[in-house]
Amino acid sequence: MEKTLRPILIGKAEDLPQKLGKTVTIGRKEIAVFKLENGKIYAIENRCPHKGGVLAEGIVSGEFVYCPLHDWKISVMDGRVQAPDVGCVQSYPVEVRDGQVFIFIGE
Repeated sequence: MEKTLRPILIGKAEDLPQKLGKTVTIGRKEIAVFKLENGKIYAIENRCPHKGGVLAEGIVSGEFVYCPLHDWKISVMDGRVQAPDVGCVQSYPVEVRDGQVFIFIGE
């Protein structure tokens, strides 16, 4: 059975900091939201799979965030950890409608 995704409004796109992470809590999920230099917005799980570092506090470079604890490089687009490290964090679809940012969460 497929999960139904529901949109959750998290705020205005213009209020998100560029090239910095923002922590958003939806239910029991803590999500890191990133607005890249090109203006695109992505959302991933806010914990590094290595030691649980808070990804929203990491350094953003291009389409990657570097975990603040041990510098693991993680794609904000799909949540994949980059080699030589391995792993993945959950990524969430994002949509901007009339300047409002929605994250799609499975029910």
